[in-house]
Amino acid sequence: MKKYDYMEEYRRWMDSPALSEREWEELNSIAGDESEIENRFYAPLEFGTAGLRGTMKTGLHNMNIHVIRHATQAFADVIKEVGGEGAPEMGIAIAHDCRLNGTEFAKEAACIMAANGIHVRFFDALRPTPELSFAVIHYGCIAGLNITASHNPKEYNGYKVYWSDGAQLPPEPADMIAKKMDEYDIFTCFKTCSFDEAVADGRIEIIGEETDELFLDEVLKMAIDKKTVSEVADEFKIVYTPFHGCGYRLVPEALKRLGIKHLYPVEEQMVIDGNFPTVVSPNPENPEGFYLAVDLAKKVGSDLIIGTDPDSDRVAAMVKNSEGEYIVITGNQLGVLLLDYIITARYATGTMPENPGAVTSLVTTGMARAISEKNNVHFEDTFTGFKFMAERIASWEEAGSYKYIFAFEESCGYMAGDYVRDKDAVTASMLVAEMAASYYKKGMTLYDAVVALYEKYGYFMEKTLNLVMPGVDGLEKMKKIMDELRSEPPKRIVDEEVIRIRDYLDGSIYVSGLGKVDNTPMSGSNVLYFELADGSTFIVRPSGTEPKIKIYLLVRGADKESCLKKVAALEEYAATLKK
Repeated sequence: MKKYDYMEEYRRWMDSPALSEREWEELNSIAGDESEIENRFYAPLEFGTAGLRGTMKTGLHNMNIHVIRHATQAFADVIKEVGGEGAPEMGIAIAHDCRLNGTEFAKEAACIMAANGIHVRFFDALRPTPELSFAVIHYGCIAGLNITASHNPKEYNGYKVYWSDGAQLPPEPADMIAKKMDEYDIFTCFKTCSFDEAVADGRIEIIGEETDELFLDEVLKMAIDKKTVSEVADEFKIVYTPFHGCGYRLVPEALKRLGIKHLYPVEEQMVIDGNFPTVVSPNPENPEGFYLAVDLAKKVGSDLIIGTDPDSDRVAAMVKNSEGEYIVITGNQLGVLLLDYIITARYATGTMPENPGAVTSLVTTGMARAISEKNNVHFEDTFTGFKFMAERIASWEEAGSYKYIFAFEESCGYMAGDYVRDKDAVTASMLVAEMAASYYKKGMTLYDAVVALYEKYGYFMEKTLNLVMPGVDGLEKMKKIMDELRSEPPKRIVDEEVIRIRDYLDGSIYVSGLGKVDNTPMSGSNVLYFELADGSTFIVRPSGTEPKIKIYLLVRGADKESCLKKVAALEEYAATLKK
């Protein structure tokens, strides 16, 4: 990547005729703020396999119309180069979520693709990310694009890219796009056309409800035991919130088609609004965002609360605990509940495939492996991200070895079925509802079910920490932390000896006192994995989409109390890394 003089780049933008009056005024307003200028112009947003994500401001290191044009021209060129002669006709599917500027950014990308001779299938309104993945697969597209920042705060938007398998972009084309963006001039590199004219002459094809129906048909095929749902439907109640986003229509529809009769949407959050007016953060991992859902649940006596993030690829659930209070089921807990339920229900209904397999990311709870192994289900883990899980599943399919039944990661992402290759909150919401209905029939809540799983498989506890480090200084701090952990790795963490270190960047495995002893089966990801003598794991990795280092604490203990103590001690140690 070429180096940028941020002041020179700032002046170039100020002098560019491509800027609107509003954009010029925005940049002029920061003329005396060198720190803000540096943060906006020190470098471009880094294009990776997940695409781009950043705050919506005018500047090189932000999400705006100029960055959208720049990335899309590079993406269009790569589609034609890598996809070959038939790629333009195969085309691209384009969608967006509820984010501010989402429609504008998506239309601009569609115009550039069309101007480059690439056929566009453009969703007529906001759609869930999993439906975009489905559309790529179903229509045989060479690629897909969704304008979304997933669960990030309202200031963010993003550019999420997909390849012909419906999974996020592989490293090779992603690197090619990044290289072209480095070479192209952001203001003059692109071809474009009129959106309305491209629709009129067929270069842009509008898709909508017909695709929804095709997608929902596949979702409902994943239901395992609709009979049990129908048996409890007269009493069983669910509260649902889409947090102002894409799940507002298809999630309720999937639940109704499953057989849920008593569904109570949180009306204030069914309003589509990229400002997310009722929550500080639209992330379903944050319990505080569920306050309206909890109020409604108490009012109607709901047995389950389901919440999906703005692009409806993540889902979280709340249920009553033993004291009758609604609590969040963590992403790890919901994942192992679903894994155990799918295994049990498929065996019971005779729908378990031969050689079943399950996949999680390596930062996900060790309980997934314990459940799989005890139930004769093959288990493997991958790097964080569903593109890696999709690759693993594809390798099983190619080899004819295992048939995946479920894949998940700790951050509320779940995938089932062959019609998507990414997190899918529409299907997962339906499976959570079916599972909760099954336990309801037994007189149990999902909280009771979690307790039962611990009693059956042992006690596990996890916590994810975020060391947030924004701006140029933050990137340097993140690099320094990772460099120091590699050059001077801790011999002990808290009171436990570090017995083994896996460095997934180069694939090295180190054992205390022996040095390098082996290689990991996968490499190329900036992850450090510290295994402690008591069986706990301390994992450190910089986020690929946000300015923070993520730390994953995975512990196993004799009981809940011992797990809590271990997590608390590891959390204290993690806080010292930022100092």
